[in-house]
Amino acid sequence: MSALWKKLSSDVSSSFLAALLLCAGFWGFVAWDQSHWWRVKADYSFGWLVPAFVIFAIHDRWPRIVAAAAACAAERSPRVAGWEKWVVRILVGVALSGGAAMFLLGAFYRAGAGTSQPGTLALTLGMIGLLLPLLWLNAPESASPVRSPISSDARVRLTGWFVFPVLVWLVSAPMVSAVEQQLNLFLLRKVVTVVAFVFDVLGLPIEQQGNVLVLPTGSVGVEDACSGIRSLTACLFAGSFLSAVFLERLWKKITLVGAAMCLAFVTNLGRSLFLTAWAYRNGPGAIEGAVHDVAGYAVLGLTVVGLLCLLPVLNLNISIGGSPARADPTA
Repeated sequence: MSALWKKLSSDVSSSFLAALLLCAGFWGFVAWDQSHWWRVKADYSFGWLVPAFVIFAIHDRWPRIVAAAAACAAERSPRVAGWEKWVVRILVGVALSGGAAMFLLGAFYRAGAGTSQPGTLALTLGMIGLLLPLLWLNAPESASPVRSPISSDARVRLTGWFVFPVLVWLVSAPMVSAVEQQLNLFLLRKVVTVVAFVFDVLGLPIEQQGNVLVLPTGSVGVEDACSGIRSLTACLFAGSFLSAVFLERLWKKITLVGAAMCLAFVTNLGRSLFLTAWAYRNGPGAIEGAVHDVAGYAVLGLTVVGLLCLLPVLNLNISIGGSPARADPTA
């Protein structure tokens, strides 16, 4: 253990390494709290992968983290100054105080009411509010820093490598029941409406009665699980991980995460159309069991395949004037 500590201390400063260990403690506590929902709610079962993916992301980025820490400790390391420095200090102070208050609120909520969605969400939000400013404040100091805008501050790059390991826990945390129900109801209505519209355009008689589709062969009730919220959260997690590991530019990361959400909705809509068509031909009872489950897993599989196909497209280097455009290493 001492040899490992010496190795890590030689890579980054002791204060920054201590901040990382504190982050690991927070991640472990949040993982323990969220694991209840990963176990009892199928929509969040992908959460068991979050700790492993966080460890992998940090391990994969470690050489770049070490380089960013060295840039922070360099003699003429760029640092924000002037009025921007005070704005940053205020933002960091607000984030720390807000994160601490939210984390304590979640801790008291959990101690008094046990495991609950509001308590878990408060703990997760509090952890996010605490860790990123903590890493910023413990970045290595520079002997004679030079003034620079906030976008060029060496601490931005160092802290930026931990955005995914910190924010991904928000995806695996259950939303408050009221928000989740409203989102689930919104998606469910859209799916049912689009399915009824497609069949009507094709000239196939179908009647929509709330969340029930009345077919010539019987009625098909569209359950809450068919709203697509399960595939939406899982695909959002998959898109976030792939963008963090394989993409460098911020706009590319945002594009892939947005594509993951769109693909999740489109593939779930295709699943609903397939199941309705199957029930239209073979009767409502035909879509129960294996057909329903296989169609559900196909949604996740097709979305992941679609995201993997987008990665080489987003990583293309477009030639401008005969020279390949290089990605901005500071993005």
